Amino acid sequence: MILSAVQYSIDVLQDEARTLVRKGIISRQQPIYTLCQHIPAREWAYVECELEKCDFLLRDRIGDLIGSEKWEND
Repeated sequence: MILSAVQYSIDVLQDEARTLVRKGIISRQQPIYTLCQHIPAREWAYVECELEKCDFLLRDRIGDLIGSEKWEND
């Protein structure tokens, strides 16, 4: 069994998604499977397992994964 060099915890996935949304590369309305374009293909199985473990479906929205945004100043 080959282990992944990178462990994709749900926190890591959420941080990655937030960064991509903040940079305007993806939007909160896109499905979670959009992340597969930004994660190496050999790592995607690990990502899918982590998402499943946390009750996320690939068709769920990125916004569901990252939750609501917090604003420091209004």
